Amino acid sequence: MSLPPTRPAPVPAHQGAYAQRPYTRPAVPVSSVAARSVPAGVRPYSGVGPMGQRPVAVRPVAERPAPRPAVSFLTVAEVAGIMRVSKMTVYRLVHGGELSAVRVGRSFRVPEPAVREYLSEARTDVA
Repeated sequence: MSLPPTRPAPVPAHQGAYAQRPYTRPAVPVSSVAARSVPAGVRPYSGVGPMGQRPVAVRPVAERPAPRPAVSFLTVAEVAGIMRVSKMTVYRLVHGGELSAVRVGRSFRVPEPAVREYLSEARTDVA
């Protein structure tokens, strides 16, 4: 006994399917008031300049700010390696406010000058 062959179910066409008809903008009617406000012999501005080019807005030239010195940032692991302490110690210093850091996402970045400053202040002279 054999079964009759099966056909796939027909797929209904969607009304808003992709690439059925190109979108055209509806024409904007010109009101009689706008038509009367234009003097005779003057063409209203169409948004397109000579040679079919659109006009370019003139922007004021902004002054370029003075370049800043580049600051390199270190990860917590790099700071721990420089100071020869654990990462947890660096996190304690950052959370305690003794070592400045910047939060980037879920991690911290410590400016290199902040590490040098902390180490110079933490140094003690033993006689």
